[in-house]
Amino acid sequence: MSVLIRMSRIGRKNRPSYRISVADDRYPLDGRVIEDIGVYDPLAPRAEMRMKVDPERAKHWLGTGARVSDTVRSVFNKLGVSVPVPKRRHRTGRVATKTRGHKLAAKATRVELKAQRRVARLAARKAAKAAAGDAPADPKAAKQAGAKAAKK
Repeated sequence: MSVLIRMSRIGRKNRPSYRISVADDRYPLDGRVIEDIGVYDPLAPRAEMRMKVDPERAKHWLGTGARVSDTVRSVFNKLGVSVPVPKRRHRTGRVATKTRGHKLAAKATRVELKAQRRVARLAARKAAKAAAGDAPADPKAAKQAGAKAAKK
C-alpha cells in the first residue's frame, strides 16, 4: 500500500475549494481517504484563511513515508512544513557521453568492434565449409567449379 497526500476538490461551480487528504494511491480522487489533514481555499479573502493544515499530522504522515503531490508540496512549503525531496532513480545502461568528441570516439569504437565481429563470422563460415568438404573454401573457386559443371 502506497500512501499519498493529495488534494481533492470540494466546493461549488466557480468557487473551488480543496481538501488535503491522506489516501491510498489506488483510491480515486473523490474516493475513500485515510485522514483529512487540512483545507486549501484559493479564493479566501485573507491569506491566513487560504491554507489550514495540521502540521503535526502532516509531519507524522511524511515520517511514515507518504508521498506528496506537487501541488500539496508547494502548499506545505508555503506553510513551512519541510517535505523531503524524492530520491532520483539511478538509471543503468549506456553511459551518457559528454561532448561531441566523446560521441564520435564511442561511435568509432562501436564500428570497429562490429567490423571485427564480421571478419570473425566470415572466417568461421569459411572454415566450416572447408571442414565439411562440400565446397571449396574460396567463393571464386566455387563459382568456377559451378560454371565448369554447367558446361558439361
